[in-house]
Amino acid sequence: MPLNLNDKKSIVTEVSEVAKRATSVVAANYAGLTVPQITQLRELARKEEVRVRVVRNTLARLAFKGTQFACMDSALVGPLVLAFSYEDPGAAARLFRDFAKKFEKLEVKALSIDGVLLPANDLGRLANLPTRNEAISMLMSVMQAPITQFVRTLVEPPSKLVRTFAALRDKKQQSA
Repeated sequence: MPLNLNDKKSIVTEVSEVAKRATSVVAANYAGLTVPQITQLRELARKEEVRVRVVRNTLARLAFKGTQFACMDSALVGPLVLAFSYEDPGAAARLFRDFAKKFEKLEVKALSIDGVLLPANDLGRLANLPTRNEAISMLMSVMQAPITQFVRTLVEPPSKLVRTFAALRDKKQQSA
């Protein structure tokens, strides 16, 4: 069904707004997937807070102009589904990686994060990025380690003194 000019403008505006708020985007070829499979992909995306959109490549190129994803122009070839991650840059990559394991017809073509175009084989690297909560917990554990070691160091002299007195007491009890 052909789109009229107003429809095209609204799609470009919508995708441009999504792209401006997104931290990463993954483009994948969806040819060969059935409608129920695409619907399942969209449902999984909603749960992961990932925005999935099928857009004509020419409209996507226009929408990406002036955004950090303008670098994806050369990668927008063929029937593509775009997945935008907002807070967690690896969310869309994890979604497509896991979905492609079940349905091999989904083929990741390109991804971009912070204005850098990455090849499709970097999907695993992006997907393995920790989530926000995981990153905060890793940071907290790193920050907690020196404090824990400091407390252990402060506690060691008194506990060593107690162990010395206990050894002396035990030695006296054995000799008596």
